[in-house]
Amino acid sequence: MNTLKTIIAAVALAICAATASAQTYTPSEGNLQARKDFVNERFGIFLHWGIYASYAQGEWYLNTGKLNKDEYAKAASAFYPINFNAEEWVKAFKDAGAGYVTITSRHHDGFSMFDTKASDYNIVKATPYGKDVMKELDQACLKEGLNLQFYYSILDWIREDYPLGESGRFSGRKGDSQDYDSYFAFMKAQVKELLTQYHTRALWFDGYWDHKRDAVPFDWRMPEFYEYIHSIDPDCLICNNHHIAPIVGEDYQTFERDLPGRNTAGYSEGQEVSQLIPVEMCQTMNHSWGYSVADQDYKSVGTLVRLLAQCVSMNCNMLMNIGPQANGEIPAAALERLKGMGEWMKVNSESIKGCGPGPIAEQEWGVSTAPIGNAKTFYLHLFKSPGAVIEIPVSKRARVLSVTALSDGSKIATKKVGERLFVTVPGELPADSDYVIKVTLK
Repeated sequence: MNTLKTIIAAVALAICAATASAQTYTPSEGNLQARKDFVNERFGIFLHWGIYASYAQGEWYLNTGKLNKDEYAKAASAFYPINFNAEEWVKAFKDAGAGYVTITSRHHDGFSMFDTKASDYNIVKATPYGKDVMKELDQACLKEGLNLQFYYSILDWIREDYPLGESGRFSGRKGDSQDYDSYFAFMKAQVKELLTQYHTRALWFDGYWDHKRDAVPFDWRMPEFYEYIHSIDPDCLICNNHHIAPIVGEDYQTFERDLPGRNTAGYSEGQEVSQLIPVEMCQTMNHSWGYSVADQDYKSVGTLVRLLAQCVSMNCNMLMNIGPQANGEIPAAALERLKGMGEWMKVNSESIKGCGPGPIAEQEWGVSTAPIGNAKTFYLHLFKSPGAVIEIPVSKRARVLSVTALSDGSKIATKKVGERLFVTVPGELPADSDYVIKVTLK
């Protein structure tokens, strides 16, 4: 009996020790610097691209269409993005003012868009194209100074070893070989390739929610997974689109289709906003993540720049999604929006990059931003006319050096009374845009 108690106590102690180890995480200096760079960039491009683009029905078509996985996979044998040009893509992103690119290395359909030895179901081995598009994108990002990040699905609709979750139940899997140890080893092999074959700044995971309604809570072993990733590259940033509070080992938090703290899209109920790590919002340019031939309802340039300003005013990055076509082209409507955003950013980027919340919370007329660590300058983003005057709280001892329109440097009339600064707004403001006023104090 005493021996049994000793064994039980030893096992309990080992479990506690392992749990304690898994619950601690100290970011490397390089990781902390990568977080700062990430925050300063403020604007990233999201790309959902895979063989699902051939069907032009969005990235969930294998599931929503209730297709057999073997029939669906035939798209790989015809996938040949003849017009793909990584340098043209990255140039368009950079000209739009983006600082980083996050692209799907593998989505829920199980097809890998990179050269992987862990599965033959990939763009190099399973398509007539036979080239590693991620390597080309990696080199183009290096050339233009953009950071490359990889989306990676932790759920899979075709692998037999993936434990069946809520989605992917119509793909024709037998379901008799579910083995998370096997699947976990597969994921570890693939993320190691992503970290060692490319200049990867971050890994962006998706699919955790696939087991949220399991009768017995599913253990994804995320802390262990994150520890493995950081053992390969301590500087790598980790994000997980799980719609819950951050898990130990994550380096920034993302919100799907919503500004942090809001839940208009229905994905963020109860998801608290972290005060400890950077925050990002991912949003589509139209309504779809992957290319959809029927979805031509793209947001206007004005809507997109206002959303970007809103994000920054809430200390949040904006990750804006585009679904490239099967032929390797960015849709023309998306390129038009990128060009328009770039024209706005050429004039107004100083109110976005390296900025965070300004002195005024969001108002009916717009938001305010300010350079991080600089209390003497801030920006007013006018989405519509606020009326004649904007009243801003300032220090009683503050002296106004200048108040100008960021677009052309023209002076804006102001008057300071005690701890209030009154800014007279121009009578005519551009329609469907974001008119920015720069305020500099001493």
